[in-house]
Amino acid sequence: MSFENNHVKEEYIVEGMTCAACVRAVEKAVSKIEGVERPVVNLATERLTFEVSQEVDKGRVFEAVERAGYSLKEIPVFRKAVMEIDGMTCAACSAAVEKAIGRLHGVENVSVNLSSDTVSFKYDPNILKIGEVKKVVEKAGYRPGNLVTEAFEESRLKKEAAIASYKRKFIFSAAFALPLLIIAMGHMMGLSLPAIIDPHLNPLNFAIVQLILTIPIVVAGRDFYSKGIPNLFRGSPNMDTLVGLGTGAAFSYGIFATVQIALGRHSYVGDLYFESAGVIIALISLGKYLENLSRGRTSDAIMKLMNLSPETALVKRQDVFEEVAIEEIEVGDVLLVKPGMRIPVDGKVLNGASSVDQSMITGESIPVDISESSKVIGGTTNINGAFEMRATVVGSDTLLSRIIKLVEDAQSSKAPIARMADVVSGYFVPFVLVIAAVTFLVWMTLGYGLVFSMSMMIAVLVIACPCALGLATPTAIMVGTGRGAEMGILFRNGEALETTHKIGAVVFDKTGTITEGRPRLVDVHTFGKHERERVMQISASIASKSSHPLDVAISGAYSGPLLEVSSFEAYSGKGILARVSGQEVKMGNHRFISLTPEEMKFVDELSSEGKTPVVVSIEGRAAAVLGIADVVREDSLDAIKSLKKMGIDTYMMTGDNSRTAMAIANQVGIENVISEVMPEDKAKKVSDLKREGKTVMMVGDGINDSPALAEAHIGIAVGSGTDIAIETADVVLMSDNLSNIFKAIKLSKETIKNIKQNLFWAFFYNVIGIPLAAGLFYGVAGIRLNPMVAGAAMAFSSVSVVTNALRLKKIKI
Repeated sequence: MSFENNHVKEEYIVEGMTCAACVRAVEKAVSKIEGVERPVVNLATERLTFEVSQEVDKGRVFEAVERAGYSLKEIPVFRKAVMEIDGMTCAACSAAVEKAIGRLHGVENVSVNLSSDTVSFKYDPNILKIGEVKKVVEKAGYRPGNLVTEAFEESRLKKEAAIASYKRKFIFSAAFALPLLIIAMGHMMGLSLPAIIDPHLNPLNFAIVQLILTIPIVVAGRDFYSKGIPNLFRGSPNMDTLVGLGTGAAFSYGIFATVQIALGRHSYVGDLYFESAGVIIALISLGKYLENLSRGRTSDAIMKLMNLSPETALVKRQDVFEEVAIEEIEVGDVLLVKPGMRIPVDGKVLNGASSVDQSMITGESIPVDISESSKVIGGTTNINGAFEMRATVVGSDTLLSRIIKLVEDAQSSKAPIARMADVVSGYFVPFVLVIAAVTFLVWMTLGYGLVFSMSMMIAVLVIACPCALGLATPTAIMVGTGRGAEMGILFRNGEALETTHKIGAVVFDKTGTITEGRPRLVDVHTFGKHERERVMQISASIASKSSHPLDVAISGAYSGPLLEVSSFEAYSGKGILARVSGQEVKMGNHRFISLTPEEMKFVDELSSEGKTPVVVSIEGRAAAVLGIADVVREDSLDAIKSLKKMGIDTYMMTGDNSRTAMAIANQVGIENVISEVMPEDKAKKVSDLKREGKTVMMVGDGINDSPALAEAHIGIAVGSGTDIAIETADVVLMSDNLSNIFKAIKLSKETIKNIKQNLFWAFFYNVIGIPLAAGLFYGVAGIRLNPMVAGAAMAFSSVSVVTNALRLKKIKI
């Protein structure tokens, strides 16, 4: 992404965040650093992004985040490679290979496995090529063999580790929490306990057994205390703080009660609260496990795109095709692509023919036929025939790499609707702490005693859920942008995804958007005794000598044998004079060739239909009028009908004259036509519509329309994937199908609807849950919320938000 005023984008991984309060704390800490602008933290992706307009000390950024209670990591660029080595016989050989590769700049963690004759290492592909590694291995006296590379999927591995960690914590906690709950609450449900731990016969044993069972659970949930409590003193309390205070208070009271029992005050045996601390931690661990499991599915689209790129390719080296790592491919290399293989990089077909499945890139399910000179996209699948291609774009510049980067940026961005949640989260946890303290004091003042008052306070602390608030927007944005990528609809960021649903007017560029962008011969009307086939043969023979777009359309419409053209003379703005098989032939506009009033009617008729008339005369007499037009796309009419049904105004903007423009507009059902507009004036026309109070979407090809795309609230580049389109447009459609515009708006509406649902339930849950936990209904209806029930409700609130966001994957668009 480019920025004005030489702004540069920085991106880091943030560790230790659990809720919206954490997001607020990190953004606040980083924003105080001079030179850092617009910091954005995404809880779902655990990414911090910001812009810098001057040199910023990275150390200060790391320190600021650490002071806020979190840690920062740079996004790793290293890849892992495993290479076969021939010729190693002993430990000295393995040491020699390790030493040779280890000396290379950009290499880390070199390790030779003598038993499998392989060497594994991490390397930075921006610094080092695998070919250099092979050279040093050969120089050391050994033969490098086959290579297998693995993408350094740090984010995926980290998510898997988090899922596994919470799963272990839950299983471990549950193993102790279940017997703890039975011992503590079983006698209330008629279960009898052994005499040795019976609360009536041996109250101290009853308390000590619960203490012993609770300690491992508290140790398993130590992050709530080691991270949450310090954040309270840093002035940025979060979800961990609430859980840490709630369970810590319950555990501390349990220890106090145990001491009192040991001193002979057996009345304390009735309310130990060990089970509250233990069960709450176990339930929250279960909730975090399910939440992380669900969140892992939000980035499925990115993983699918990343897996499209093959790890190796067949590259021509001295007339032999060798299997090499994809990182070794350079521009100009000749590659062989066999049936069933994924195309490694972007390129052009040299020889051969096949069909290619581009559905994962464009969203279109119908395979594309390719032959010599066809362009192919890296990551797409070759279906049947084999072909050779020349690499034209490699590495991070391929279309697939740019799409992945665009989707990653969109998923890490923050939509404007999220700002409300950010503001609320900044005050939410302190507010909950105040409510909890007030709850405790009020019930104590009313004479309900320490145990009852503390129970109410703990329930307030653990039922509050800022994590649901923090996940409400980013998870929906991740799933929405991912769903769009699968359909070939690429949103640049969360703001574009949100704004798209507000569109009230869509302005279409005509050429290349509503129409196909290339002239075609659509009408042939002959005069007198001239036969159509003969006229076409003569016209195509002349047209084949010219590169004018109209002549290309004529020659392209005829596939038969051509005649000899003995002379050829072009008159600018008029036409061509030539001799074909001895006959004088003129081909051009009606000002170049004299026509009778009857013949002129056909010219006017074609012009009124938006077609360009080309007159052909043979030996001084008009032989035919050819109608050439930029044909309307098959899907234009349906796409515009769909937009109208949504209540969206449609406009067409073109440089054509008003008569031609109206003819095209009538074919597709557009009433609002802006004609005779120069390319440089298109942005002004868009600006005029904006001043009328409309939220405007501009749809163009992303090349000469770039100023207008930038001026519109939302700019959509259709079916290009060009550099200019991706840099300028807010939304890029990877196929030419205009129905994707309707789908983009529908997807935006569904995503924003999903976000509002998430935010509503996150707020509603707390609006109802906190008063209930505080005992507001206890005095009126005797309703009291057990702290364990509050913990369960908190644990599953964030799971429900993520699950709701995942519904976007299956909503019919």
